Amino acid sequence: MKKIGYISVIGLVFALVNCQSVNYNKMFYEGVQPEKISDQFSFTEGPSSDQHGNVYFTDQPNDKIYYWDWKTNKIIEFLGKTGRANGTHFDKDGNLITCSDDQGEIWKISKDKKVEVLLKGFQGRRLNGPNDIWNDSSGGMYFTDPLYERDYWVDFKQEIPHKSLYYRSKEGKTVKIETFVQPNGIVGSEMFSKLYVSDIDAGKTYIYDILGEGKLSEKRVFCEMGSDGMTLDKHGNLYLTGKGVHIFSRHGKKLYHIPIEEDWTSNVTFGGENNDILFITASKSVYKLPTKVRGVK
Repeated sequence: MKKIGYISVIGLVFALVNCQSVNYNKMFYEGVQPEKISDQFSFTEGPSSDQHGNVYFTDQPNDKIYYWDWKTNKIIEFLGKTGRANGTHFDKDGNLITCSDDQGEIWKISKDKKVEVLLKGFQGRRLNGPNDIWNDSSGGMYFTDPLYERDYWVDFKQEIPHKSLYYRSKEGKTVKIETFVQPNGIVGSEMFSKLYVSDIDAGKTYIYDILGEGKLSEKRVFCEMGSDGMTLDKHGNLYLTGKGVHIFSRHGKKLYHIPIEEDWTSNVTFGGENNDILFITASKSVYKLPTKVRGVK
């Protein structure tokens, strides 16, 4: 019986290895590794792709937003004085929405760099520090508000005792949805009617069903891993970050790990002409990885 059990275990191991190999071959090109585009930054975060496939991202310690031009493979500065932008996402009208945590705000930045502060607080109190954001097609936005006290904050006093997920409607009404230990990365898909939120300090990522404008189901545990940032591909696979990029199937099964030789991998998104290049922000660098899949817009 022990021998049979041993053979069964070996067979299971080979099956799992083969499964990962099949998934890898469907998703990635053989021999193609992440390519470092630039390492000129202090800490990169918040990548978002515009309608042309260019990817905007932040260098929060230096208070700048850059973008990667996929046609030239060049990094170009877009804006300084960003309110210390962290997470970003484009809205349906092509404006860049930023979690600008210097004053606990959310900004809207137009294509011609005009800035509008959309949100300064909740119920008359300063937000802790908006971290990541996802805009829906109705003009609303979900965002996380953890607390990471920054050394550049002046005379900061915590006014909101909880760390939560919020929804701001297109009319400007903000509601608190749920409190977490330390909510961080967020991404959604109207194609799949799903919203994912990472509780990084709890070591979990949760999934909600999107039931309507600002309406969610009860949360469910998607996987036992927290994440800094995240993105989705068109197959419903979820990409989480931390030590490299971890890819999970839509059913919460770990598929693959992309190692990144940096202290921390903060965030990830898809960009490029065909939305099939994985763009990765990691510590002082940004990377790109061509794939066989496409991101969800």
